[in-house]
Amino acid sequence: MTNWTLAARAAKMNPSVIREILKVTEKPGIISLAGGLPSPKTFPVDAFAKACEVVLGHDGAAALQYAASEGYAPLREAIADLLPWNVDPDQVLITTGSQQALDLIAKVLIDEGSRVLVETPTYLGALQAFTPMEPQVVAVDSDDEGVLVDDLAAKVGSGADKARFLYVLPNFQNPTGRTMSESRRAALVEKAAQLGLPLVEDNPYGDLWFDNPPPAPLTARNPEGCIYMGSFSKVLAPGLRLGYVIAPKAVFPKLLQAKQAADLHTPGFNQRMVSEVMKGGFLDRHVPTIRALYKHQRDAMLEALEREMAGLDVQWNTPQGGMFLWLRLPAGMRAIELLPQAVERNVAFVPGAAFYADNADPRTLRLSFVTASSAQINTGIGALAAAIRASASPR
Repeated sequence: MTNWTLAARAAKMNPSVIREILKVTEKPGIISLAGGLPSPKTFPVDAFAKACEVVLGHDGAAALQYAASEGYAPLREAIADLLPWNVDPDQVLITTGSQQALDLIAKVLIDEGSRVLVETPTYLGALQAFTPMEPQVVAVDSDDEGVLVDDLAAKVGSGADKARFLYVLPNFQNPTGRTMSESRRAALVEKAAQLGLPLVEDNPYGDLWFDNPPPAPLTARNPEGCIYMGSFSKVLAPGLRLGYVIAPKAVFPKLLQAKQAADLHTPGFNQRMVSEVMKGGFLDRHVPTIRALYKHQRDAMLEALEREMAGLDVQWNTPQGGMFLWLRLPAGMRAIELLPQAVERNVAFVPGAAFYADNADPRTLRLSFVTASSAQINTGIGALAAAIRASASPR
């Protein structure tokens, strides 16, 4: 009998809480406010159908052949042109979704025991990407404006224990939906530069603002001190698995080598399709339609919460963009224990505890407002309120 011996790091790999919850949402009749899935209504299917004809008709053999690990040159140039600071296309690495970018960054920057700083709470997928490298992940205190700079300075460490980087999502953060203020961004970049602390800036949601665009990226303020990640998953389609990294020249070659070892290159056909779709300012016309839809859905959720949670000690925020809203249950309640009761009433959400590196707040939960219809949101929030009331009632 064959005995498979797993690497020690494999024991630290755990299933995604969100993926497990999504299995529950496959039950007929469930209204899912759980998944971070973009609305399929926003996928530009016709534009991709036309792009497919052009790509295959123009140079189909090249589109289906192995390609450069860095990525398709015209796409790298288009990405550099999109960004609001001076970016050399040679600093752009195309990745198989920004999740791969997190994996590459982890491989290149983290040793066993390395200190890595994250927000409180933070993106679960980043914690999953970092964990196999066996770091010491330290949560930096955060408020509605983002990372608290004084706590960052207190936790950065020194010498061999100095943090390798701070991972941060300034725009419409997953899971909370919050946005880092201009003053906090300026203070964070200044303090990180003083500390010699690299920043890893993740920005998959930055184009999904509702009324006003967010402040300038952290990387625009100190390009040599930051790695920047972006994605086409939220503005075109997640099934393409197309993201990118903007990295300083001191780091780029090693990220490229890690990319080569991981998958040689991101599918060239997908890259050429996106490059073709982007021509003629397509994103300038398309993304506003996504913003309008998501703002409408957010407003529907806020109205439902105001109506259905009346009389309950429930708190929530008002995100100015993105896909998520953060809710806090009454004292003494735990979101993980509320979930089965909600599912019994045919609504699902994501308990917030999974998004914390440490000292999780069990009262928190994440709601997504972009995939369900307004009618489903109204029904789902009503069901959630009923579950909260039932849980809060004396037994």
